[in-house]
Amino acid sequence: MPEEELRKAGEILEASLDRPSVGRIYDYYLGGRHNYAIDREFAERIMKDLPEARIFARENRGFVRRAVRYARRECGIRQFVDIGSGLPTQGNVHEVADEGGPADARVVYVDNDPVARAHSRVLLAGTADPERHFALDGDFRDGPGLWQRVTRVGIDPDAPICLLVTALLHFQVPEQRPERTLAFYREQLAPGSVLVLSHATDEDTPPATREAAARYVATTSQAHLRPRAEIRAFFGDFELVEPGLVWTPQWRPELAAPGEKRYADDPTRALAVAGVARKP
Repeated sequence: MPEEELRKAGEILEASLDRPSVGRIYDYYLGGRHNYAIDREFAERIMKDLPEARIFARENRGFVRRAVRYARRECGIRQFVDIGSGLPTQGNVHEVADEGGPADARVVYVDNDPVARAHSRVLLAGTADPERHFALDGDFRDGPGLWQRVTRVGIDPDAPICLLVTALLHFQVPEQRPERTLAFYREQLAPGSVLVLSHATDEDTPPATREAAARYVATTSQAHLRPRAEIRAFFGDFELVEPGLVWTPQWRPELAAPGEKRYADDPTRALAVAGVARKP
């Protein structure tokens, strides 16, 4: 039962609440409820000096939704793999992928946080099709092992896939060689697949952005900001679709659903750039 898994995950969490969790901090920025005092205290300290942190989280989620709509409507993709999916929130990938058309999208959420994974399974039990939507325990760095498990739940590697790695790579430090791991995932994708990527940057953002990133050493994942050129390199030889690598609020605003708001007055306050690229 998902509720039993959630209870067990909560017990694990309560026994190891020694550091704030980046996933739960992000959930707090979004106004979610799946966070604890240690996470909220850290987030409030960050937002005191960098109020844009909340804008970053909200604009990133908006970008994800628009990118999923693009992949489904304009590319006809029906398979989605979200690595580092985090805690469930409004407008999840499987909900957006199934909106306004045939409910036939296959979606796999991957996260290494037991609480995020358990909440995802509870969400899927109530809003999803267990034959098409899955939540797996896994880490971006698992590479081949993770991809094997993704394909075991029905993702067809010979058909186009939308691979999402959003707000994830800035928690991969250079020593972990994330460019190699992402290159492996890109190689597994069939032609016509798309890579959806967003990344916080210290280029053209307030100095407090770097200071906030440095504080993440006290959390479950160290942060590492990158300039645009390094972020662009993560796409490899995939072809960036218009409008290219831009601030998250600037990516295809016409794909926002009615009522979805964007912080467009000064897009640099979103702190992150994003893009979608297709495999030739």
